[in-house]
Amino acid sequence: MIKIDIHKKIYGSHGEMDLDFNLEIKKGDFIALTGESGSGKTTLLRILAGLEDASGTIQVGDEVWLDKSKFISPQKRRIGFVFQDYALFPNMTVLDNLLYVQKNKKLANYLLEITELNELQHRLPTSLSGGQKQRVSLCRAMMNRPQLLLMDEPLSALDPNMRTKLQNEILTLHKEFGTTTIIVSHDPSEIYRLSTRVVVLHLGEIINDGTPKDVLLKTTGSQKFSFEGELLDIIKVDVIYIAIISIGQQLVEVVISHNEAKNLQVGQSVSVSTKAFSPIIHTLS
Repeated sequence: MIKIDIHKKIYGSHGEMDLDFNLEIKKGDFIALTGESGSGKTTLLRILAGLEDASGTIQVGDEVWLDKSKFISPQKRRIGFVFQDYALFPNMTVLDNLLYVQKNKKLANYLLEITELNELQHRLPTSLSGGQKQRVSLCRAMMNRPQLLLMDEPLSALDPNMRTKLQNEILTLHKEFGTTTIIVSHDPSEIYRLSTRVVVLHLGEIINDGTPKDVLLKTTGSQKFSFEGELLDIIKVDVIYIAIISIGQQLVEVVISHNEAKNLQVGQSVSVSTKAFSPIIHTLS
């Protein structure tokens, strides 16, 4: 069990705010931490890692990492940290990057085998692709068999196919090592695929906490699906109107009525929902 009850004044996208985070996490949980940019997600990870201070308490099992009289240094916390920018040593080979954490060649070779990096173990990071670098970063984070694995949007710079591949490898390592994992992510499919629990932060406070399905699924009544997006354009084709909407990484076209075309404005946030086969657009702002 991990018990977190921390407080810290931080500066986010809306200026100064209080990061007030109180949560209990079961051993072996996979937590997805999400919410708008500047809500305190990365700061929370850095506090858990011991890279920033805060008031309050952090207890992992029977060990206290933080309280009024105690602060355990990052080196003494059994954590793994996977950064968005890989943070590899450029002058060390793939294998040496792993062995720098702990001189356990058997474990290093095992991790390289799981992530299909065996043939690249003597290469320098500068010769690797982004996906390969992120796999090395993940292996390095697992070298000390962490109690707590922290990942800050580790896959955001990768293409969809590589993201899916690495998501599977992350899940494999999480289960293999029985690690408690916290990942910061804005990708609903990634959150749904990986996590057992989703915690949503807004202005430093938890505003939602539940299963991926409960938190991410936004249908009401008899709607079959509902997606949020931005209205990019409204085009008139003969006697019909077509709305061009950006949803995630895709653009979709939705046929709308004359009245909807008059009431909608380009740049608005909208939701696209459907009942059976007839999409319905509702403004969000």
